[in-house]
Amino acid sequence: MPTKATKNAETGKSLLIVESPSKVKTIAGYLGDAYEVESSMGHIRDLPQPSELPTDMKKGPYGKFAVDVEHGFDPYYVVNPDKKKKVTELRRKLKDADALYLATDGDREGEAIAWHLMQVLKPKVPVYRLTFPEITREAIERAFGQLRELDKDLVDAQETRRILDRLYGYEISPVLWRKVSSGLSAGRVQSVATRLVVQRERERMAFVPADYWDLTGTFARPEGQDAGRGFTARLSSLNSQRVATGKDFSDRGELESARGGTMAHLDEASATALAAGLQDAEFTVRSLETKPYTRRPAAPFTTSTLQQEAARKLRFTSRTTMRVAQRLYENGYITYMRTDSVALSDQAVNAARRQAKELYGEDFVPGKPRVYASKSKNAQEAHEAVRPAGDSFRTPSQVRSQLSVDEYKLYELIWKRTVASQMQDAKGSTATVRLGAAASPAAGELAGADAEFSASGTVITFRGFLAAYEEGKDENPETASGQGKDEDKRLPVMAEGDALDATDVTADGHTTTPPARYTEASLVKTLDELGIGRPSTYAATISTIMDRGYVQVRGSALIPSWLAFSVVRLLEDHFTDYVDYDFTAELEDDLDRIARGEEERVKWLTGFYFGDGQKEPGLKPIVEDLGEIDARAVNSIPITDEITLRVGKFGPYLEVAGTVDPETGEITDPVRANVPLDLAPDELDAAKAQELMEIGKADGRELGVDPESGRMIVAKDGRYGPYVTEIVPEPTQEELDAIPTEYYKNGNPKPKKVEKPKPRTASLFSSMKLQDVTLDDALKLLSLPRELGADTDGETITVQNGRYGPYLKKGSDSRSIGSEDQIFTITLDEAKAIYSQPKQRGRQAAKPPLADLGADPITEKHMVIKDGRFGPYITDGETNVTVPRAESIEQMTNARASQLLAEKRAKGPAPKKTTTRARSTKTATKSKTSSKAKAGTKAAPTRKASASKK
Repeated sequence: MPTKATKNAETGKSLLIVESPSKVKTIAGYLGDAYEVESSMGHIRDLPQPSELPTDMKKGPYGKFAVDVEHGFDPYYVVNPDKKKKVTELRRKLKDADALYLATDGDREGEAIAWHLMQVLKPKVPVYRLTFPEITREAIERAFGQLRELDKDLVDAQETRRILDRLYGYEISPVLWRKVSSGLSAGRVQSVATRLVVQRERERMAFVPADYWDLTGTFARPEGQDAGRGFTARLSSLNSQRVATGKDFSDRGELESARGGTMAHLDEASATALAAGLQDAEFTVRSLETKPYTRRPAAPFTTSTLQQEAARKLRFTSRTTMRVAQRLYENGYITYMRTDSVALSDQAVNAARRQAKELYGEDFVPGKPRVYASKSKNAQEAHEAVRPAGDSFRTPSQVRSQLSVDEYKLYELIWKRTVASQMQDAKGSTATVRLGAAASPAAGELAGADAEFSASGTVITFRGFLAAYEEGKDENPETASGQGKDEDKRLPVMAEGDALDATDVTADGHTTTPPARYTEASLVKTLDELGIGRPSTYAATISTIMDRGYVQVRGSALIPSWLAFSVVRLLEDHFTDYVDYDFTAELEDDLDRIARGEEERVKWLTGFYFGDGQKEPGLKPIVEDLGEIDARAVNSIPITDEITLRVGKFGPYLEVAGTVDPETGEITDPVRANVPLDLAPDELDAAKAQELMEIGKADGRELGVDPESGRMIVAKDGRYGPYVTEIVPEPTQEELDAIPTEYYKNGNPKPKKVEKPKPRTASLFSSMKLQDVTLDDALKLLSLPRELGADTDGETITVQNGRYGPYLKKGSDSRSIGSEDQIFTITLDEAKAIYSQPKQRGRQAAKPPLADLGADPITEKHMVIKDGRFGPYITDGETNVTVPRAESIEQMTNARASQLLAEKRAKGPAPKKTTTRARSTKTATKSKTSSKAKAGTKAAPTRKASASKK
């Protein structure tokens, strides 16, 4: 670790800049007083919105994208408004420094941040580039011995990615605004991720289930070793024909032909008859085969596999995993968490082998270290896999007291996987037995049929790496139902020709299931396997498609909205390549080639945007030659021959086209019905659509006239459910004539307006159906709120129905009641009894906190999570901050809540909007890509000094 180099005479300090403020204290402690450690707080510059450009640039070449596409795709960057203060502070500290060390992260994004710092700070002192793969004393010491220059190729790749995403979004998103709905967005990775989820839902919608039957039985030797010890076997063949299972059916419910012959497809009748014919049959062992079993440990974690495994085992979202991993990295517990590599350094391999030997014994460690190689070839291969930090690993128990619950869980997962990766294979044996018999006459038409059953069992004789860790698996419908679970199942001792007694031979019915919906883990896995995007961005991508309303989560399943169907259809029809999986993966490969210096940035962007006249058509020509897009067709999905789902401005609805009236020849109005927001697309089958259309037909049904008001009462089907309302008539001409005429200044009369009273409206009870509601029902609903009388304090108590159910109201104090039926039956005395209970604090019936987070370590104020109007939020009684959408209440920790509140306080109050536009004073600069890193950084000094000790 360097000491003073050429120290400034006054301060004798060098300035070292990292990305995250969480690293500052730890790194400063290792470096000592010779270094001033500061954070850039992430990115300091970015492309502005075109509306934020200086006035004189809005009509120039930068006006559309903040990128000059005609002259080398030159970007125009501005310092982010919330980073101006930070930039000023860094400039001030740089004046007193004798050297600048840029220690941002070692990926493309970190390299770009370092380059932006160079461009903005314009240092006049020597500049050195270094990266910390982990925040430990040893890693920092090694990093100072490997100083280098800025990597221009990495910067070019990141800048290309940023410009590419700007061109993609700004050219395609406006098409979505015009043809689908305003406020939508398209993105290079998010659109493909959305298409994957939509495509899976289409498969589920087209899926046709098939029924099949099989037999299981319990078998045991009547005598000898293991006599009476039963095992379960499943019917595998009938008359030498393999018995069909779920995997033998297509998604259309058709039985696919078997290779080299036919299959036996059992129905309920044949399976039941066969089971009866095998109850007393004489079974014998026909074959017994034993094979050695070997299972190898999984490779250490990459970013993608870490997200997948944390989702399976810890139920973390991708964003939660990356957020927790970031904290572990910044505090020196794990290595850098954004990596595509499965390789381990020599120090890590030695640490894992040493720890495995200490904890499990020498027999559990192979003679030679295991070497893992990644299949991907990209710029991030320079990183190691995600592993515990340091040249010797701390066990989970050693760090438990220093970590939050989520941090401990993730650290333990990473530690186990890393140590297990350097351990011996698990070994054992797998035995497969086949046994058979001929069916008795009780089998009816199948009498005499040869039925063969099979069973397998695996016995682990040496657990090897399984002593430390076992990789999780995505749920499989067959294994979930008990089929295929053979591991660690020992079969009894038997030999060929042995007689077996059969008991409980039963027929089992099954129905094929549609392809499982994506979860976050399986979507991340698919994106990674297809080579789409970068694993470190998957968490943000999934959050984006949720925030845009394209995907919602039910349990752990990702369900696309009908809006997503429209967006994907438009993109598939008119921007085919840009949502093609292979094309998108090739874009990522191209960015990797730029990062390796194998592709030139401007040439590649020119081909992507303008086309090359051959292989690449170009985004700009495609957008300019779109032709007329039928918005109605894009937003229509046929459900049946007659019923069509349409995606409208206010949500999805069903429509049946109008018919020709045989008497008048006129075309009747189409019939429409709302689609419930919580109804998944694959649940909208023909039967459900017809049910909703029956409700739609009742929409607007006149129930009769209110005898008191004389107004017509109608039943309506609204977006948020059915309701009843009254029709307020338009003013008569006499009423208009009675209104005095008012005049404009020019002498012309103003149009007369009558203030119409607001119509009474009431939602139907959950037990009511729109098509069955009567006038009496409607009048009772419209009579609400019902006044019960005065409480002992003189305040009037009313009972009414609300969005969250029925409740009592007295002034500003509301109290929930049990059921909707009580609205018309509850008495004043019963209401008084409810109000006689201790009143909760607050102006209304306050809800208890959703979670208690304890004292804020910064302010020492008590933090809780409350349920607010716009969702759950964290508060310390003074500062409020919304719980991020991608984070769950259950996983919110004291440290994370404190961090969110600190960030909110640092932002200060929201600026007040003013009517006058201030003159632009943003710090801005054009990117000079030709001079990147030429004179910005110095070659690494050859000398190296020892670490400063604290």
